[in-house]
Amino acid sequence: MGIVFKQTFNNTIVTFFGFGIGAINTLFLYTNFLTKEYYGLVTVILATAALLMPVLTFGAQNTLVKFYSSYKDSKDVNSFLSLMLYLPLILIIPLGIFSYFANDFIGNFIAEKNEEVKDYVWYIFFIGLAMSYFEIFYSWVKVHMKSVFGNFMKEVFGRLCIAILLVLVYYNVITVDFFLKALVAVYVLRMVIMKIYAFTLEMPSFSFKLPNNYVSIVKYSALIILGGSAAVILLEIDKFMLNQYVEIENVAFYGVSVFIATVITVPSRAMHQITHPLTAKLLNNKDKPELRKLYKKSSLTLFIISGIIFLLIMLNLQELYKLMPVAYRGGVLVVFLIGLTKVLDSILGNSNSILFNSDYYRAILVMGVLLAILVVFLNYILIPAYNLEGAAWATFIAIASFNFAKIMYVYAKFKMHPFSIDTLKVLLILSALGGLFYFINFNFHPIVNIVLKSILISIVYVLVLYKLRVSEDVYSIVSSYLKKKK
Repeated sequence: MGIVFKQTFNNTIVTFFGFGIGAINTLFLYTNFLTKEYYGLVTVILATAALLMPVLTFGAQNTLVKFYSSYKDSKDVNSFLSLMLYLPLILIIPLGIFSYFANDFIGNFIAEKNEEVKDYVWYIFFIGLAMSYFEIFYSWVKVHMKSVFGNFMKEVFGRLCIAILLVLVYYNVITVDFFLKALVAVYVLRMVIMKIYAFTLEMPSFSFKLPNNYVSIVKYSALIILGGSAAVILLEIDKFMLNQYVEIENVAFYGVSVFIATVITVPSRAMHQITHPLTAKLLNNKDKPELRKLYKKSSLTLFIISGIIFLLIMLNLQELYKLMPVAYRGGVLVVFLIGLTKVLDSILGNSNSILFNSDYYRAILVMGVLLAILVVFLNYILIPAYNLEGAAWATFIAIASFNFAKIMYVYAKFKMHPFSIDTLKVLLILSALGGLFYFINFNFHPIVNIVLKSILISIVYVLVLYKLRVSEDVYSIVSSYLKKKK
């Protein structure tokens, strides 16, 4: 786990920094520098582009990770990498042509409730295209076990650029219309920089010769489109469908609540950058003992970290709301439900990597598609009845069901699960801390209250984990720190 821990640690720092900038953007700059309507418009554009992204990639980002380590000859590698660059064009070109001729039809469909969305079809397409090739080049560097720079570009670069643009809007240096155009440019620039870095690690020969197993590659990629689309639908369809049923400013309110909860995913996003290619390598080498070890250790580590972040968010949420405009306050249930889904995702460890890189990926893709249909149906039923909370319930039910299905399937096929007695210990510790600190509050400025309460909870949490020796990683880190202090 040395390389996993080292790169996970670096990625976690980068991702937390990125989310820190994202928090400033989401909770303060967007909410104060843009109107509610324009903030809602940005949320819809980015969510719809994210829904389009897995289709435009043609599954190449996952295919690259799965097959790369199986090639030994440099000529085969070149043929494979070239195919990964050309493959997405199979869908990008026809979808681009369709968007050109059906621009009004698409615009009218996505603007059924909110007319202002109609004029931004091309913004959505180009951001989705830039997201697609960025993910391909990001996978390109991950297979070389070099994930930190890519993680910086994914988590920090775009958010930092957007923060600068929002400040320029506030000081009337640029208009909101120019901001929206610049938003597209930021995603394109991010993709170009990622491409340059990927090619410095391994420059393809741009061969038109197909690899020997190209049939398997294309089949896998085509199926991964379904899996990738299903995964993104589970994450983003709520914002897209809210745009179809409620006023666009409500999408902004919902987006703020979702972002607060999404902070919980920072550790898992960081760890998966390195565990995904490592899992593929273990599967290709048929090293089941190490795979089992990685499965349990990644699950416990992520539960320890995501659990305490969830607790800190919920116990400090009312103080955080005091720092935000009145219109954006509320949504406690949305934060709780979405946050709980993120914790459940973390408990899975590297389950997704195991399934998508194994010979059983077809079955999990079918389950993903069925659950994507379920979440669309639930949103269709619950949003008109319960508005924002309905969207949160739909997401929670669908993702909890999907996660349960994945755990059971991994157990059925690999005879292993991510849980241990330490998982139960962490759950009990978090429950006890939540019950204790729910009643402890301070009467200072909200920021001081959040900092004090968070430090106090974190110290107690780490000390209890250390005394009970729940995790060897936590124990070794704390022991090393205490030795240095002595």
